[in-house]
Amino acid sequence: MTSSAFPPAIDFSAIPRAQLPLLLARMPKAELHLHIEGSLEPELIFKLAQRNGLTLAYPSVAALRAAYAFTDLQSFLDIYYAGASVLWKEEDFFDMAWAYFERAHADGVVHAELFFDPQTHTERGVPFEVVIRGLHRACTQAQAQLGLSAALILCFLRHLSEDEAFKTLEEALPHRALFIGVGLDSSERGHPPEKFARVFARARELGLHAVAHAGEEGPPAYVWSALDVLHAERIDHGVRSVEDPTLMQRLAVERVPLTVCPLSNLKLRVVHDLADHPLPQLLEAGLVATINADDPAYFGGYILKNFEATFAALPQLGPQEAYQLARNSFEASFVAEDQKQRWLAALDAVFAAAAQGGAI
Repeated sequence: MTSSAFPPAIDFSAIPRAQLPLLLARMPKAELHLHIEGSLEPELIFKLAQRNGLTLAYPSVAALRAAYAFTDLQSFLDIYYAGASVLWKEEDFFDMAWAYFERAHADGVVHAELFFDPQTHTERGVPFEVVIRGLHRACTQAQAQLGLSAALILCFLRHLSEDEAFKTLEEALPHRALFIGVGLDSSERGHPPEKFARVFARARELGLHAVAHAGEEGPPAYVWSALDVLHAERIDHGVRSVEDPTLMQRLAVERVPLTVCPLSNLKLRVVHDLADHPLPQLLEAGLVATINADDPAYFGGYILKNFEATFAALPQLGPQEAYQLARNSFEASFVAEDQKQRWLAALDAVFAAAAQGGAI
């Protein structure tokens, strides 16, 4: 991975805090924790339902949006899966991903690694190839039209069995060239990483990257298991790692990235106030923490909104932390080193201009 060292030419203390909102918007960044089904806005849900001749349980967009009142991860997942039920055709998956890419591009995202949940769709009778072809076509168009690079990570639903995960992996193999890794998401409580040890071992044999949700609602022990059993290269969420000093030290020394999602943590009551979010502790401890949107249609904002809300709630975070978070996102990405260096050079240029009083 790339070094975490700051460029010596940037004097972060010379950047006025008043410039921070513009910096957060303009700085190039990677998004590494985004569930594409979780970007499905109510307006698009209704459009796809109409196109596919489906009747929704909600009479209007406003009524559906009003239903986004979650008390925990499971209550969110219930409506998340209901929303995904409008996705049936390749064009549906393309439209969903393209809508995300347009939003991400406007937020300064230059690279995105998207999670997708094929089991959410195949168990409804949607062929795997329909899902991945639609998503891949949107990724290709994002590169061509927006200059935004993108990759796909296949996630297994942890509330289902490992045998079902194996079945999904086998279904995916004819399309191996279209995704770069596997992940683990859905209900964390009662579904430890060990449950999926064998399927992750098989994925690694296939040369796939491995990531896993851990330490969101589950305990720090799940982070240990994700590292030692699944050999996860990144931990998705991981905020409860702060409860275990030994784990924090390991994550820092081994430079295991955490893909943190502040507005998600707030919405799902992992934290009760963004002012209490552990992100500053993670950065202070030297962890490769990043900011991401998770399920932006449901949790109140895309990546820029996550940055803005977090920095507004935590005044101890300033231009140097903004730079570090963006730099961490590139370090944590599964991208070739030469491309990382090009993005880091662009990031350096934005902050160097701000420090010198020039146009950002």
